[in-house]
Amino acid sequence: MLKYHLDKMLLEKPLTNIPIQEIVIHKRVRLFMKREDLVHPQISGNKYWKLFYNINDYLESNPKKPYIISFGGAFSNHISAVSAVGRVAGISTLGIIRGEELKNSWRDNPTLLFSRRNGMNLRFVTREEYRYKDKLTEFLQYEFPDALIIPEGGTNKEAVAGVKMMLNHETKDFDYLCTAVGTGGTIAGLSMFCEGNQKVIGFKVVDDASLENKILELTSKRNFNLIDSSFGGYGKIKDDNVAFINDFKEEFKIPLEPIYTGKMMQKIFELIDAKYFPENSKILCFHTGGLQGIEGANLLLEKQNRNLII
Repeated sequence: MLKYHLDKMLLEKPLTNIPIQEIVIHKRVRLFMKREDLVHPQISGNKYWKLFYNINDYLESNPKKPYIISFGGAFSNHISAVSAVGRVAGISTLGIIRGEELKNSWRDNPTLLFSRRNGMNLRFVTREEYRYKDKLTEFLQYEFPDALIIPEGGTNKEAVAGVKMMLNHETKDFDYLCTAVGTGGTIAGLSMFCEGNQKVIGFKVVDDASLENKILELTSKRNFNLIDSSFGGYGKIKDDNVAFINDFKEEFKIPLEPIYTGKMMQKIFELIDAKYFPENSKILCFHTGGLQGIEGANLLLEKQNRNLII
């Protein structure tokens, strides 16, 4: 069962050993980062926890031929993580990839190549088809009646339950809990399971007016705020984003990727300078992994003759 495999992987870095690292900034607040990117080398960060109950609950139903299907774009951290779960647990996987144009060029894409090498089958659909994932899911469930079909980004009730394991006795001692927000599962879990006195801030990397309502469908609490940190749009990487990530790594020895955690940290630094947080606040940021995406980002930056992420 995957639970055995996940527990076995955790033995390499037990939950209690995932470090909370202070980011010494000599400001009026104290800033920390929980290094969830270290939880596993391929099933990285929040993806590990969002998949935990999804996979284990499915396997406990004893499917004769387990099969996992999910959705993602060309550089999806979630697709990468699902493929790694499949390899580790010996489960067949299928990735539904947005963009039919990738059908003949996927070998040039590091995320898709990694996923394929993990044994994941890839099915490319048009962007129009991908937009209607509910309908697509119905067709897939008919085609693969015994399969587990996980939503894009892994976000559902089971994912929210898994995010609870990102919190422990050490995380209780913070005033603010911060996470990047894509599909909303991680912030919903932090909101649901944090301490009553803690404030949760989600840093949106997508321009989605319905995101707050989607989060509220997953959590019973309204103890979170959403702050835009898209810096021009989802997947858009500006020169100042690259410069911030490189400077951050050089000073604090923590790598960031440019789509989620990198943008969150850049925005948090801006908020600290603007005195958004009360004096003496203790702020905990969650590094949600996704470092596999740096290689793909650099391919795009190189084509544009721009500075690369180091």
